[in-house]
Amino acid sequence: MPYSAILFDLDGTLTDPKLGITGCIQYALSELGYKPPDADELHWCIGPPLKDSFSQLLKTLDDAVIEQAISLYRRRFATIGLFENFLYPQIPEILKTIRFAGYKTFVATSKPYIYATQVIEYFGLSLLFDGVYGSELDGSRSIKGDLIHHILLIEKLLPSTVVMVGDRSHDIIGAKRHHIASIGVTYGYGTEEELKAHGADLIAHSPSDISRLIISNSK
Repeated sequence: MPYSAILFDLDGTLTDPKLGITGCIQYALSELGYKPPDADELHWCIGPPLKDSFSQLLKTLDDAVIEQAISLYRRRFATIGLFENFLYPQIPEILKTIRFAGYKTFVATSKPYIYATQVIEYFGLSLLFDGVYGSELDGSRSIKGDLIHHILLIEKLLPSTVVMVGDRSHDIIGAKRHHIASIGVTYGYGTEEELKAHGADLIAHSPSDISRLIISNSK
């Protein structure tokens, strides 16, 4: 069955959020009395749920400590970090191409919905998506598989007609959980090895590859 709906991860797929995310993690760790790693050592935190990243960074499973770190992170992110972000080249153009070809498009991000919608609006992309989906501030639906399940239900999408596009393993894992196709992008923060190891069906090395792969594989 041809594809009809495309789910796009946000961080590392549509935008490069390195400056904002790493800066906010460094701020949170500093406020907690830790010496934060350099920004280049925090690339692995871009994409996965914040709770998981802080648990590893702080070497703890203590929810209270992790929630304190997330609260500090959001204190800076909500006003500064959110906008320390850049669109990857050609993103508006490839989204227009995909929509012009008749596909529905959705954002599917582990980032809280309240922030994801602000990012999409900030870059003037709102009209290029049929919906923006993210996690809740309490952490629910931050696991990509849970989020995809939610989108499939709300939008009444058949798994066989959906493609997930993302740059990290959890995007591919979430797609596999619901038997939907996946495109791993290598220009973000995951490697081709990571994406292939978790079963990405196709690999895009640039944003323009995404529209080409989707349209050519729907014929």
